[in-house]
Amino acid sequence: QLQIVESGGGGVQPGGSLRLSCVVSGSTLAYYAVGWFRQAPGKEREGVSCVSRTSGTTNYADSVKGRFTISRDNAKNTVHLQMISLKPEDMAVYYCAAVRGPGCSIKDDEEYDYWGQGTQVTVSS
Repeated sequence: QLQIVESGGGGVQPGGSLRLSCVVSGSTLAYYAVGWFRQAPGKEREGVSCVSRTSGTTNYADSVKGRFTISRDNAKNTVHLQMISLKPEDMAVYYCAAVRGPGCSIKDDEEYDYWGQGTQVTVSS
């Protein structure tokens, strides 16, 4: 059973940066594609970014392209989401999720089997 723990959330001003981390245990990260999703109050959860198990494929939501970068270190069972130029509309609870398989997608969160508890990102002046 894969366990996922996110960290790195917090409060920043617009234009600021944060680096979210997702640490997995209970299995080998290399078997899993990993995605980041977010949910703002009153809104549905949406896909932000994902990375395939070998980092050969990454996907980003249009709203974060050029500002967010996903990376993974399978040796450390860790995935990061570097976020720069944060905007108020980026404010949400960010979730890390994993699914066993080669590719990655952020179109459907139901494809992912394992989820972390989430980390809050607040962007406000």
